[in-house]
Amino acid sequence: MNKAPRNWPKLAKLIFTVLLGFIQLKTTGQTAHYSPESRKYYVAFRSHENLDIDGKLDEDSWQKAPWSESFVDIQGGTFPKPEFDTRMKMMWDEDYLYIGVKLEEPHLWATYEEPESVIFHENDIEVFLDMDGDTHHYYEWEINALGTLWDLMLTKPYKNGGKPINGWNINGFKYKVYLSGSLNDPSDTDEYWSVEMAIPWKALSQSGPSYRAPKDGEQWRINFSRVQWQLEVENGTYKKVINPETGKPHPEDNWVWSPVGLVNMHLPERWGFVEFSEHRVGEQSVQATPHPDEPVKDGLRELYDAQMAYRKENGRFAADMEELKITLPLKEVLFEVSKTRFKISAASVSEKEKRWNITEDSRVWVE
Repeated sequence: MNKAPRNWPKLAKLIFTVLLGFIQLKTTGQTAHYSPESRKYYVAFRSHENLDIDGKLDEDSWQKAPWSESFVDIQGGTFPKPEFDTRMKMMWDEDYLYIGVKLEEPHLWATYEEPESVIFHENDIEVFLDMDGDTHHYYEWEINALGTLWDLMLTKPYKNGGKPINGWNINGFKYKVYLSGSLNDPSDTDEYWSVEMAIPWKALSQSGPSYRAPKDGEQWRINFSRVQWQLEVENGTYKKVINPETGKPHPEDNWVWSPVGLVNMHLPERWGFVEFSEHRVGEQSVQATPHPDEPVKDGLRELYDAQMAYRKENGRFAADMEELKITLPLKEVLFEVSKTRFKISAASVSEKEKRWNITEDSRVWVE
C-alpha cells in the first residue's frame, strides 16, 4: 500500500468526524465542552527496575504507578460515559518513556496485520505526543489488539495544512499487547486487552545525538484516544453494525483521556500534560503544577482564533486587539501584520524579558 491512500483516509476521517460532531450537537441535545481548566495532568515517576515489555503491566513499578482517570467521550461535556473502561499510566527512566494502557473489552477484535495500515478503521488505542508544546512536529502512533502499529509524525495540525509523514518511525520502540480473552472469537466473552510501550527518548528527538531524558518538573503535551466500533456477529465473525438509514457502519466512538471538545484529536493545544518527576514510583505523592505561562499561551490562541475570524469577514488581518474588539489579561501585546501573515506576542509572566509568540500557522513558542 502506498502512502497516498493512507493519508487521504486520515484526512477524510477528520473532516467527517468534525462535521459529525456538529450534527450530534444539533440532533441529540448533548453539549460538548472544552476549556483550559478541563485539561488533565499526569505525574510520571521514575521506574525503579528493568521492565519486561510483555503487555501485562505486572512488575512492582507498574503496580505502584497510579492509574489515570477513566477515559471520557472526546467531546467532553454531557456526552455519555464510555461503555467500556479505559485507563493509562506512565513512568520513565534515562532511556525510555513507559506507557501502559488497559482497555476493558468483551469482544476482542482486530484483523489488520500489515504495519502502517489505517488502524483506526478498527478498534485501536492511539497516543499523541508534542514534547515542546508548540503544536508542530508532533507524533502519533496507533496499535490494535493484534499488535499492528501505525506510527507517523505531523508537521502541523491538519487545520493549518499539516502533512502526515508516514515515513517516520519510532526507532527502537518496544511494545507488546496482552489479551485477557480470545481474539476474533464471538463464542465467548473477553475481559480486556492491555498494551505496554517503551519509547526511546532518542526516537523522539530531531536533534540527533543530543537527545536527553526530560528534566524534573518538565511538562509535555500528550493525549490518548481509544477508537471503538459497534460490532455484531454474522456467520461466526465480528462485523461492524450497519446503520439501516445510511447503509454504512455507525460512526466509531472516540474515548480519550483529556477531552478536546470536538471529534478531532489533531488539536494539540487541547491535549493534557505529563509532568516528569525525579522521584521513584511509589516514593511519594507529587501534585502536577500548571506552568504559569499557560494562560499566556491560551490568550494568544484566543487572539489567533479572533484573527482568523476577522480575516474571513474583512479580507485582512487586524492590526491590534482594539480592532479585534477583544480584551485579554495579557501584558505587552504586540502585533506584526502583513497581507498574508501575522505574528502576535505577549510577555511571559515567569521569565523576565521572554515573550511568547503565535503566528498564522498556530505555532506557539517563546524567545
